[in-house]
Amino acid sequence: MSLAARRAGLALLAALVTVNVWTGCPLLALWIGSQATGGHELSMTAVVVTIVALGGLEFAMLLVLAGLTGLYDELIGIVHPAPAATWTRRICAPESAGLNRRLRLSSLEGIVVINVYVAVITLIVWYLFFASHPAPLLCAVSC
Repeated sequence: MSLAARRAGLALLAALVTVNVWTGCPLLALWIGSQATGGHELSMTAVVVTIVALGGLEFAMLLVLAGLTGLYDELIGIVHPAPAATWTRRICAPESAGLNRRLRLSSLEGIVVINVYVAVITLIVWYLFFASHPAPLLCAVSC
């Protein structure tokens, strides 16, 4: 398998994981919470189970995404220096020491950033134009 194919596969997998962070995990957590309730009424048990399930699922997706980023960095040859505590760094260290380098995003990090933008814009568009009960201020302006 070529390097480009492996990079594309990791990028696709990262995109799927990132989309599941804001779509699949909440839906699965709601389903798990709905299974925890005995009847058709909302209970605190179901709410707590939903919140715990959502936290666990999101944490799992975070670990998967961190693992994918590590694999991608190894694949393209990025070596991350060991982090140093801010208080132990020399104030007069030259820029060549790598302390003042500009932050560069990898392709996978770019995918995550783009996905966050899409999620936020989708939420705003839904809230402003499709929600059945918009905020009172918006109703006063548009109604």
